[in-house]
Amino acid sequence: MKADVYYDRGKRFLATARGHQVVTDQPLEEGGSDAGMTPPELFLASLGSCAAYYAMEYLLARNVGVDGLHVRVKGAKAGRPVRIAEIEIEIHEPFDFDDKVQQGLAAAVRLCLIHNTLIDPPHIEIHVCEPIEELAGNG
Repeated sequence: MKADVYYDRGKRFLATARGHQVVTDQPLEEGGSDAGMTPPELFLASLGSCAAYYAMEYLLARNVGVDGLHVRVKGAKAGRPVRIAEIEIEIHEPFDFDDKVQQGLAAAVRLCLIHNTLIDPPHIEIHVCEPIEELAGNG
């Protein structure tokens, strides 16, 4: 798994993975052009997309419809060091499910790769490297 992020202009970046592209930017009030989500919003969207996928798989395995499934992820910032300190995942079910299905949905979402990565954080190394040859001059 890998992604590459390239500076575009202003406060805008282009993230690419497997030929797909996502633009990140800052809001107008922070000097950006508001052309895309901020990196923290993209982070929450990644978690929400993963949660929604696991919820969908759980419902489909039980032959339950998924139209109308909606996941909302909320994050609260804290400082020193600045970070997202609290995250809440809301699963808005497409139908009025009983307690057993609600508990199953929550358990399924807990299996999400991004959720598990946050629960047991990875070791992160930062390296400042020479330009990648095939990309040199393509800024």
